[in-house]
Amino acid sequence: MCGIISYKGQKNSYPLLLNGLKRLEYRGYDSAGIASFFDGQLFLNRSLGNVKNLEKQIISNIDFHANLGIAHTRWATHGEPSEENAHPHLDNLNEIAIVHNGIIENHDSIRQLLLKEGITFSSQTDTEVVVQLISYFVNSKKLDYIDSIYAALELIEGAFALVIINKNFPNLMIGARKSSPLILGIGENEFFLSSDVSAIIDSTNKIIYLDDNEICIINENSYQINDFRTRESIEKIVETVHLELEDIEKGNFEHFMHKEIHDQQRTILNTLKGRISNSEVFLNGLNPFWDNIQNSNKLYLTACGTSWHAALIGKIFIERFAKIPIIVDYASEFRYNDSPIDSSTSLIAISQSGETADTLAAIRKAKKLGATTVGICNVPGSSISRETDCGVFTRCGSEIGVASTKAFTAQIVILYLIALKLAQRKNLISKQDSTKLLDFSSISTLISQVLHDENEIKRVSLKYTNSKDFLYLGRGINFPVALEGALKLKELSYIHAEGYPAAEMKHGPIALIDTNMPSVFLVSKDKSYDKILSNIEEVKARKGKIIAISDSNDNKLKSLCDDLILIPSSNEFIFGILSTIVLQLFSYFIAVDKGINVDQPRNLAKSVSVE
Repeated sequence: MCGIISYKGQKNSYPLLLNGLKRLEYRGYDSAGIASFFDGQLFLNRSLGNVKNLEKQIISNIDFHANLGIAHTRWATHGEPSEENAHPHLDNLNEIAIVHNGIIENHDSIRQLLLKEGITFSSQTDTEVVVQLISYFVNSKKLDYIDSIYAALELIEGAFALVIINKNFPNLMIGARKSSPLILGIGENEFFLSSDVSAIIDSTNKIIYLDDNEICIINENSYQINDFRTRESIEKIVETVHLELEDIEKGNFEHFMHKEIHDQQRTILNTLKGRISNSEVFLNGLNPFWDNIQNSNKLYLTACGTSWHAALIGKIFIERFAKIPIIVDYASEFRYNDSPIDSSTSLIAISQSGETADTLAAIRKAKKLGATTVGICNVPGSSISRETDCGVFTRCGSEIGVASTKAFTAQIVILYLIALKLAQRKNLISKQDSTKLLDFSSISTLISQVLHDENEIKRVSLKYTNSKDFLYLGRGINFPVALEGALKLKELSYIHAEGYPAAEMKHGPIALIDTNMPSVFLVSKDKSYDKILSNIEEVKARKGKIIAISDSNDNKLKSLCDDLILIPSSNEFIFGILSTIVLQLFSYFIAVDKGINVDQPRNLAKSVSVE
């Protein structure tokens, strides 16, 4: 969701802030803005729409030498997308400026208090409440400026990452964090506060991750980090972040999503690297907690969106190989359910960003009740990676496209490895079977073959650009893959689609079948093959359009299908990965044909850091 980038140093802030905003575009947003100081004045520029609109508005300011500035991309929560609701927000005296990620839950009560004091508001946002509150403490209560910020932080409730500047204190930049990510970047006589490493990686890779309830006060040439509840100083470790610029650039591709679909030939190997040796699985980040996980009376998998689909696949793997019953729960439901959790429970939480608000809340609930918590995420230093007891990184590199692709396939690889590791620890799997199940020697070649045939996938997809509804159907692990395929189509093309277990189609959804409705079947040549052919015949009998993705080229299947997309023969697990890539491309080509921005679909955000 929303993105923050701010700068204090000797350089002109405008080019740095604009570049940072462009790096943050992938998170999803509807407006953008910059506030900066120049020649003793506070300048504010805000624009509805993309960063290019903002850049056109302030291009003349590039000649200013504004060495302090804050910038933001907004994803609307309180108040519709508009220039008035865009960040930064100013107080009524136009002295203090603020940017904010998150939600202030008690904004309405504070707004009413300030209205009674004669303070007016120019936006509908919860964020403006904070800057007006700080100004109220400074000007009406006559508190010191920094004391006013502390007083405001004591009153506000909810999730927030804040960066604040004041034209009367041109050498100060202040950031605070609670339940929303904020990092301090340290350069040569310069400092950055940002919600995302990618926004500042061009300038520095020296990072401090702020934790909850911490405030960072940056003055002339130094910084101090305190607990804003006690005001006590905190010593923090400066970390060196390794982020490849090629991961946040499109290269020769027109869209990040297309690039990231192709990246999977590399990222799956990255996910596996160093984790298999002599038919043994090594996930060293889990080593201190394997006994807890293995001996759990209850083992939960929790996630949101695409990651939840990965969890459904993980359930199949763990139950099949390790014989451990699994409960899969949406994180947004888990956090409020009366789930039986205690010290004999383990929770595996899955998130691409590591900042998903509902997933973090689920982790905190489980930890409070004594459970062992495991994180699977893609971002080192993220909140989930730091708040769980142990975890595994997916090593995908930055995923810029809002709709997840390479992170999903990496997550299911990790869950597959966890399942086999648990099976090995319980002596449920022979050395010979381990060798066979952990043979990934051909996966890169198989993915390459699918990508090489993408023009055929494009040809098929363009036949269905104008369809209004789709069914996606599969059995076994292909059912969650069908769910993910349907989600991708909804996210990217705005076409309604539903995923179902193929056998459940006749228990309701079959009523939707007509000559205009395509059904996408995932047909692997396994024990369910004959059954799914029967399901296809049920659709065929009702004159439905049939698209099949299969590793089988037999005549019966071909005779039933309107379109057949063939993928290389492999095993059940790799079939799931290859068919996922086909479905990603299928959705991508339809969306591009419809003229939709596939990297930033409407209303969506990459890191959903609010409830």
